[in-house]
Amino acid sequence: MIARTLTVICMFILILATAPAVAGIGVPEAQKFAWGIMLMGLFGGLALFLLGLDRLTEALKAAAGSRLQSFLERFTTNRFNGAAVGAMCTAMLQSSSVTTVLVVGFVSSGVMTLGQSVGIIMGANIGSTFTAQVIAFNVSEYALFLVAGGFAMQTFSRQEQSKYYGGMFLGLGLIFFGMGIMTDAMIPLRTYPPFLEWMVQMEHPLVGLLIGALFTALIQSSAATAGLVIILASQGFISLPAGIALALGANIGTCVTAMLATIGKPRVALRAAAVHVMFNVAGVLLWIGFIDQLATLTVSLSPQYAHLQGIDRLAAEAPRQIANANTLFNVVNTLVFIGFAPFFARLVMILVPEQLEPQKPPIIVPKYLDKRLLDTPAAALNLVRMEVGHLGQEVLQMTQAIWPALKKLDNRLFRDLQKRDDAVDLLHAEIISYLSMLGKKELTAEQAHEYYVLSQAADTLERVGDIIESELVETGFKMAQIPLRAGSQIIDILGRLHTHICMSLDLAVRTVNENDQSLAQDVLSLRREVNETVESAFRRQVESMAASEAERLKLLQLEFEITDKFKQIYSLSKRIARLYKTPGE
Repeated sequence: MIARTLTVICMFILILATAPAVAGIGVPEAQKFAWGIMLMGLFGGLALFLLGLDRLTEALKAAAGSRLQSFLERFTTNRFNGAAVGAMCTAMLQSSSVTTVLVVGFVSSGVMTLGQSVGIIMGANIGSTFTAQVIAFNVSEYALFLVAGGFAMQTFSRQEQSKYYGGMFLGLGLIFFGMGIMTDAMIPLRTYPPFLEWMVQMEHPLVGLLIGALFTALIQSSAATAGLVIILASQGFISLPAGIALALGANIGTCVTAMLATIGKPRVALRAAAVHVMFNVAGVLLWIGFIDQLATLTVSLSPQYAHLQGIDRLAAEAPRQIANANTLFNVVNTLVFIGFAPFFARLVMILVPEQLEPQKPPIIVPKYLDKRLLDTPAAALNLVRMEVGHLGQEVLQMTQAIWPALKKLDNRLFRDLQKRDDAVDLLHAEIISYLSMLGKKELTAEQAHEYYVLSQAADTLERVGDIIESELVETGFKMAQIPLRAGSQIIDILGRLHTHICMSLDLAVRTVNENDQSLAQDVLSLRREVNETVESAFRRQVESMAASEAERLKLLQLEFEITDKFKQIYSLSKRIARLYKTPGE
């Protein structure tokens, strides 16, 4: 937020400072004092505008973030549904980059294909025009009423949903209040020739395109660019074609954020960003030669004020026309290119092929954690949930491998399990670190509960890995030094017990990954079978102990340890399952 504001202020200083030089005209002495007051109004209004935009975005994320993730997962069966869901998610989350990050996570995990993600990315461009449509209403006279009402709802309401709505109203109020201040501050520029002559240059499509792209790349928000363009239009400084050119440039500039976000990310992230770039650039190339025709079409679809004349009419009509042109441009592009979604997917696979790297020892890294989503707790918690599922799969594979290693008493297999636990410890540390950063954000009661559940699940899974690496593997090394081997009966009993604990751990991991309480109940339902099998193992071991020699007693003691550790693993699976049980059950 601070970096964005400082960047915009620097841009305004550059624009306003170079305008006289461009025109070759100096600033008269009499205008210097007014010029300083105007800059103060512009900067103050801009700060309120961007603060309101961030407040609105945060409130929308908190109110609808988790539900929109569910829509992304469930309603993308084809490219058309994907486009609709992508538009809705971006309109509510107010960030096409957040939508793209979620999509990358789903593609990485196999929930959706790259072809399905293309439709969502296309729809995200439509959703990004929502802010411009809201701003174009320009109800500045009611801004303080929205600020007061939103503040009251946030302060005095006891229901979290009402607090979210309060945040939305407060954000909108600050947006419109900032717009009003900037609008009033710009009034002197209506009669300032150097600035007016400089703004005339915006009429050239390539100039407007370049400025829009550069400005959006710097502030990393196409919505903010559209809002500032509408403010300029409301003062009559730019015409509809110039506003359209700036909006087209914003569609290219917003790709810079997506490309920068892929640095250090998997190839699938680069491919999703490449789809975004190709789609936006293709759309701009499609329209760059038809700006006048798009302007004519937009005028016919927008309100007109024939009773006004000159700059007053331009100021009244241009804001809504620019907002409509921005939406129309993105809607038409999506309709035109949606049929080519498979082509985009195939092309990006060619342009961004799999990277062939030298074979290296596998080093585990988080698949889903993304620090850019820490400001969106609902989305960040969803990524943590998937990462805990990733951790669970690693621990499950260790659990599945321990019994074959114990039967073979192969030291090589034991050392391999120790290396796997190092990877588990590393992944667990990454999850806890991410949760630590997320815990500093403002969480709702529901999100705080999910935060607790996921942290406990991650810790419990890490404990299972430690039991296998620190205790069962050590037991295996000791058994390998004894010449005697376990009898067939105890091997069969421990084999059944191992099957039960693998099943229970698998269900526990799926409980976390799918957030499914019914799976948690399945884990608890295995209790009777596990207890009976443990009892059988202990009974068999006690019977053998009665008539055993000293060497045999060492083996039986180790068999006792294996039985007890298997039982502990089931207990830890139950602990995870109980985290997802409804209170009171």
